[in-house]
Amino acid sequence: MNESSLKKTLSKLNIGGLRYFPSLGSTNDEALAWAASDAKDLSLVIADEQTQGRGRLDRKWFTPKDSALAFSLILRPTAPLRPHLSRTVGLAALSIADACLKHGLVPQIKWPNDILLHGKKAAGILIETVWSGEDVDSLVIGIGVNVSRTSVPPMEMLKFPATSIEDELGKEPPAREELLHDIVSAFIAWRERMGTDELVNAWEEKLAFRGEQVQALDGGASTVTGSVQGLESDGSLRLVDEHGKSVTVRFGDVSLRPAA
Repeated sequence: MNESSLKKTLSKLNIGGLRYFPSLGSTNDEALAWAASDAKDLSLVIADEQTQGRGRLDRKWFTPKDSALAFSLILRPTAPLRPHLSRTVGLAALSIADACLKHGLVPQIKWPNDILLHGKKAAGILIETVWSGEDVDSLVIGIGVNVSRTSVPPMEMLKFPATSIEDELGKEPPAREELLHDIVSAFIAWRERMGTDELVNAWEEKLAFRGEQVQALDGGASTVTGSVQGLESDGSLRLVDEHGKSVTVRFGDVSLRPAA
């Protein structure tokens, strides 16, 4: 993967700009700085290697050289999309899921921001916001995908079982440029439907743990246990607790785990 091959692969997609780095601390950090200046909508930052990649809850994201897909998209929301920005993580998750489906995989979305293959994490999403006063100026959508088996972190780094596209296919994975094209193409298509029930329904259909007991742990260490029922219109998770009461889990520092 290099800048030339990326430009060729992405040439038919209407992206705003491209910055490629053989090695970079964090694509999200680079994209946040670019978004705060002159980056156009759908500008893309991608690195072959990340040395300080991160996920949600300040967790490290493992991105060794020549093995994973690590990139950040800059989204400048239009007026019609502003009421639906809470669905952005679903937009990104569906884009990754569609790309996986195209290559013969069966993905599930572990709410709110992970992609599972056979119950193991293969991709994650980190969304950060650039503000202009009290208004959202832009969103930076960081995506990491374990492509080659060498991209899977060592066991001691894992808080949830992980896998790679190569492991799940049992053969050589698609080129990272091809996978990137498929994700960005799906993102552009789903973005047009961001304000529709279609997006939420498609997101809900791919939810992991549907009908199963899970524990939702928030940053304050409180725990909600219930059966996964689906999604609210804003993308919040809907559970039913042991008393049959509907419980809504909002976005934030939430980690979802199967109940013991």
